[in-house]
Amino acid sequence: MRIALFEPEIAGNVGAVLRLGACLDVPVDLIEPLGFLWDDARVRRTAMDYIDHVAITRHADWPAFHASIGAARLVLLTTKGSVSAYDFVFRPDDVLLFGKESAGAPPHVHAACEGRIRLPMKRDVRSLNLAMSAGLAVGEALRQTGGLPG
Repeated sequence: MRIALFEPEIAGNVGAVLRLGACLDVPVDLIEPLGFLWDDARVRRTAMDYIDHVAITRHADWPAFHASIGAARLVLLTTKGSVSAYDFVFRPDDVLLFGKESAGAPPHVHAACEGRIRLPMKRDVRSLNLAMSAGLAVGEALRQTGGLPG
């Protein structure tokens, strides 16, 4: 199981996802360009010392990331998904992909994903925070696949 962030824009969100990855023992892929400098203090402030306990891979762009995943299944979390994350059947080698905060994922990224799933929520709100979405989705994926630590 991996978490991948497509062109994330908010340093604090990335820091929170890195902390999530550390706590759940899930590697995190960052697909550049980032919307902030990597040495932005807000990343470390949110991730705290947990950043030292997560495997982080930075990819120069989408093609570099896509080439790196081999046969792993890409599962995109999107408000446009037709299947709930709680009805989707996860596999242990899935890569859970999250789009950028302001615009989600572009059509070519959607097209590359085998699964496009959503998190259920009230109709009159747009979306959850990126880190919150990652926590809910990864928690469910690990629960289903028996990968929760401890």
